[in-house]
Amino acid sequence: MLNRYPLWKNLMVLIVVLVGALYALPNIYGEDHAVQISATRGGEVNTQTLQQVESALRQADITPRGISMENDQILVRLNSDEEQLAVREMLVSELGIQYVVALNLAPATPSWLESIGGAPLKLGLDLRGGVHFLMEVDMDEALGKMREQMVTSVRDRLLEERIRYRGVREDGNDVVIELRTAEDFQSAVTSLRNQYQGYETRTSAADNSIRLVMTELQLQEIRANAIDQNITILRNRVNELGVAEPLIQRQGQDRIVVELPGIQDTARAKEILGATATLEFRFVDMENSLSDALQGRVPFGSRLYPMRDGGQILVENRIILTGDHIVNAATGFDENGRPQVDITLDSVGGRLMSQATRDRIGDQMATVFIEFVATGETTEEGRIEFERIEEVVSAPTVQARLGSSFRITGVGGVQEAQSLALLLRAGALIAPIQIVEERTVGPSLGAENVKAGLTAIVAGFVLVLIFMTIYYRKFGLVANMALLTNLVMIVGVMSMIPGATLTMPGMAGILLTVGMAVDANVIIFERIREELKEGRSPQQAIARGYDNAFSTIADANITTLITALILFAVGTGSIKGFAVTLAIGIVTSMFTAIVGTRAVINLTWGRKKRLTELSI
Repeated sequence: MLNRYPLWKNLMVLIVVLVGALYALPNIYGEDHAVQISATRGGEVNTQTLQQVESALRQADITPRGISMENDQILVRLNSDEEQLAVREMLVSELGIQYVVALNLAPATPSWLESIGGAPLKLGLDLRGGVHFLMEVDMDEALGKMREQMVTSVRDRLLEERIRYRGVREDGNDVVIELRTAEDFQSAVTSLRNQYQGYETRTSAADNSIRLVMTELQLQEIRANAIDQNITILRNRVNELGVAEPLIQRQGQDRIVVELPGIQDTARAKEILGATATLEFRFVDMENSLSDALQGRVPFGSRLYPMRDGGQILVENRIILTGDHIVNAATGFDENGRPQVDITLDSVGGRLMSQATRDRIGDQMATVFIEFVATGETTEEGRIEFERIEEVVSAPTVQARLGSSFRITGVGGVQEAQSLALLLRAGALIAPIQIVEERTVGPSLGAENVKAGLTAIVAGFVLVLIFMTIYYRKFGLVANMALLTNLVMIVGVMSMIPGATLTMPGMAGILLTVGMAVDANVIIFERIREELKEGRSPQQAIARGYDNAFSTIADANITTLITALILFAVGTGSIKGFAVTLAIGIVTSMFTAIVGTRAVINLTWGRKKRLTELSI
């Protein structure tokens, strides 16, 4: 008998190996030290900015490896980390606070590889360097916003049902409703119990009052939603500003971990993450006198707001809707050529806006811009104090019933309009966050970790190669070829998977798969030796050796694969990284150790009719 693979199987092995090698190839080119420039509030990245950057580089006699502008960002590739730091300092001084000038590492992949989706393996914070933040969400602000929305919702409900009330107010986490008559009290009890079934309703007929109490389950849900929404918004914010491959995940009940590999500029990273901006839409109080309010006689249900362009305006407390309902924001120009922001709302926001403006045509609607700014002081509990800054950016007259799409004007210049649109697209943080821990991993430390990991992999690999060559001779060389192919395929597969990141534990997983891969070949070769000792011909020994060893190898690898999947499902962070590389390594090692080596052995020895001995 002869050992031969059909042509299609040989071609399949060749294609799989070539594809793996092709997508592993970008890792050879490495990364360039780079400076990334993007706009912050009041800034705009355009061709003029590009020319300004190029001029500054010429004056400093610095020749970059490349400079490009795309996706509203400028990327300057430089020759060394020293040059990178010098250029960053120079551009910060040159461009000013209107721009984010961040240190980064940019892939040096050739364009022809990028055109087919080739990209280098993404390295984690411990291998690439970057910044790590542990952030804590201000839950008091999240609960306060929920209470404010609840008060507005209850008032709207009572007005719709034509139920008269003396007042609706907050009391701790509860909402207290005071009704005018016993009849109003009974109607309100029925209506509110139907509308707010998740709340505990406590009534007092003696003074015609109702108390809506947030249950502990609701409080937990509000806290969980605040964390989840802030994670989504932080991820959108980072993506909008072009920070590559961030890790943003929840930790505990009120904390968020943010890791930005490739970024060493902690101050700028804080600026990217800490911006908190949102809008609230409220009607201007058209019934009461602004001059009386300015003299201290502010009517109940309204308050004074500063205008962005100076002066003050009297605005109703009732919120029509908040920026949470904004799904898109883009800049444009009005009929007079002035900048504006075009707003698109979700279905709920569109319905609320339509209902609110149905009977208020001819009234003014104020767009309130809200921002939280850290004061630099801390509370007794050690939390950073935030100052809530509110201003009205525009107060146009409602000329027609509004829906899901409308515009706001009076937002300043073009740059301010673009910056506001960017923040609104990315979303507003549900509650302010404070950084309770920050850590910077320098690129030099990351490079040392990479070097240590590669040294371990190479040392283990070389020792295995020596052993296999001495002990199994020519068959050992085939196994060594499979091991090398296995490493290349692991790198290629991980480079192809979106979001896959290699960390130090991941490198340990790769080293482990090297041992597992050679273990499969040891089992096969020992079975071939046993068949030869029993008097089988070399061709029979090869065939029976592979066939008999397959079940043993499959059982061992499948159980390990199940373990890797469990680690990935229940683990976090570095454990997931280890599980991913282990799982990929198991699949590729089974392919190279069983299918790949047999293809080579079949081509080398399987076609010889008069084969009398094997070099094994």
